[in-house]
Amino acid sequence: QVQLVESGGGLVQAGGSLRLSCAASGSIFSINAMGWYRQPPGKQRDLVAAITGGGRTNYADSVKGRFTISRDNAKNTVYLQMNSLKPEDTAAYYCNAGGVLYGSSYYKGDYWGQGTQVTVSS
Repeated sequence: QVQLVESGGGLVQAGGSLRLSCAASGSIFSINAMGWYRQPPGKQRDLVAAITGGGRTNYADSVKGRFTISRDNAKNTVYLQMNSLKPEDTAAYYCNAGGVLYGSSYYKGDYWGQGTQVTVSS
């Protein structure tokens, strides 16, 4: 089993920045790729960004150039740096682990964090 704990969400004005963290524990040897998803109220959960164990990344078109995913393997932590935030970025953000990044497609794994809320005011 893998446990994921997200942190770093909050309320920010449009144009501001936040950094989300996702700390993994448990059977972390089973983790290669990890991803960040988001789910606005009443909408589906969509992929924002993904990263392999070797650092290869992939982003949704809506966040390219504004968000950066990174990981610190020594700390078993994945980060999502979010800059130039927009009101449409408002959502619950979830960390996912155990997936596969194949080409430009991330196939989600079985492990999810509890989510952290990001609210961007206009």
